Amino acid sequence: MTTTVAAPVEEKLLLRQDAGGIATLTLNRPKHYNALSEQLLAELQSALDAIGKDQSVRVVVIAGSGPAFCAGHDLKQMRANPRKAYYQKLFAQCSSVMLSITRIPQPVIARVHGIATAAGCQLVAQCDLAVASDNATFAVSGINVGLFCSTPSVPLGRNLLRKQAMEMLLTGDFIDAHTAAQRGLINRAVPAAQLDATVAELAQKIVNKSAVAVTIGKRMFYKHLEMGMEGAYQYAAEEMACNMMAEDAGEGIDAFIGKRPPEWKNR
Repeated sequence: MTTTVAAPVEEKLLLRQDAGGIATLTLNRPKHYNALSEQLLAELQSALDAIGKDQSVRVVVIAGSGPAFCAGHDLKQMRANPRKAYYQKLFAQCSSVMLSITRIPQPVIARVHGIATAAGCQLVAQCDLAVASDNATFAVSGINVGLFCSTPSVPLGRNLLRKQAMEMLLTGDFIDAHTAAQRGLINRAVPAAQLDATVAELAQKIVNKSAVAVTIGKRMFYKHLEMGMEGAYQYAAEEMACNMMAEDAGEGIDAFIGKRPPEWKNR
């Protein structure tokens, strides 16, 4: 009698769940603390590209499975390919994913638990908003293995004050969730039992707003940060004028004057 052994079913590296206009992307390498392998980065890029074109999605949540949010790059994979061309390609791939988070029209919320280190901390910093359980910890710890976290420093230095960011980058020390909230890395730290409810409440508040206003606002916010003040005001004024021409703006103002809930056309 021959016994057939079924081939193991490969788990998906990235899980997607959609409900009520909210797309949740869950990093799914729990045994590796959701380290960002080449394959996981590719999956995340593909998902973000698809979501960016999907008008039914109003908010994106990025979460992690298992005991951690994300431990950064897959160091074993990196050491198995000791070539500069490989590293250049890997970091360019990661940078593309991070930029996509900013460039898609939907706000992206990081749902953080456990550790978020190196590129995992970068992922938190890159998201538009972040909520963490109060037992989460954050570090850019590459310096501890002789590697300065250069790419994580890009969003980190745009979230924290410079000296706070440099201290994290030069020491590799962890900070707790409450310190991360105080320094602006995350929006709030909540008890673990309240994490999902808090993320859902924040996402729903955005879903309830005008889609056109949210889309214009996210694009405008990041673009004006790279401008001088005079140019930023000119750009912002033009964006507001265009926003005022949208049907939702007229409806929202009329509803405010009429003391009634708005009925958004662009949902």
